[in-house]
Amino acid sequence: MSMREKFPVADLNESQLTKVTRLENELRKELNENIVWIAYDEKDE
Repeated sequence: MSMREKFPVADLNESQLTKVTRLENELRKELNENIVWIAYDEKDE
């Protein structure tokens, strides 16, 4: 099973994506680091 098959991109709606982006930005400011979250849907083999 390929990585792309095992870890497909999570299907987030606009509201959920906005929450993730907002939290990324908050953490960037707090930590002074370039924080990026990756949302995926882990599939069992």
